[in-house]
Amino acid sequence: MKEFKFKIGNQDYSVIVEEQTPELLKVSVNGQTYNVDIPQQKSGRPRPAVPSVNPKVQTGGHANVNSELPGTITKILVADGQHVKCGETLLVIESMKMANDIVSEVDGTVQHVAVTVGQNVNQGDLLVEMVSDFVAAEAVIAPKPAPQAPEYVNNTKPAAPIIGNNMVMSPLPGKITKITVKIGDQVNAGDTVLLLEAMKMENSITTECSGKIKAIMVAEGEQVQNGQNLIELE
Repeated sequence: MKEFKFKIGNQDYSVIVEEQTPELLKVSVNGQTYNVDIPQQKSGRPRPAVPSVNPKVQTGGHANVNSELPGTITKILVADGQHVKCGETLLVIESMKMANDIVSEVDGTVQHVAVTVGQNVNQGDLLVEMVSDFVAAEAVIAPKPAPQAPEYVNNTKPAAPIIGNNMVMSPLPGKITKITVKIGDQVNAGDTVLLLEAMKMENSITTECSGKIKAIMVAEGEQVQNGQNLIELE
């Protein structure tokens, strides 16, 4: 069983992956469980073993990066021979309609990028071959700050939108289920402007500033992506 925690926009996610059989994974996302079928395994494709070496404490040498979940490569941000820092994003994997940044856990040099954009990968597949710069087994990597608890309408407070230039943007991917304002309406900071369904949960999207609705850039039933413009204020 593997557990992963990551953030998309202002939304936190906790994902637990359990292998049921070589062809089936049980994936739990924020308490919601999915059975994920892996057709490549049914076709006889072997799954590479996940290396047991922890790159955070090695004394130098190989620090290969393997996929921690099945998905599709959507973006590659490094090239062969490039030097990267610990925490730097190497590539992006889309899994369950969520973009996941794959980062380096060491300072090191990329020896070979083993995947291409658009390629489907399984858990444990080799993504990037790297050589670590670490020279001390006791090297300490500062822990990342603990993420804040996700904010849902059904639990606590509504999800906070991304605000910029009087624009309300989607804090996570999902589907617009209801638009509660119309062009010309006057709204105050904290007012709900629409409802967004994501991961089978309804999130109330609010504005963090006051103003008049200038433009509504989405429609009910529309699928939106993280960071997409939703409503413009004036």
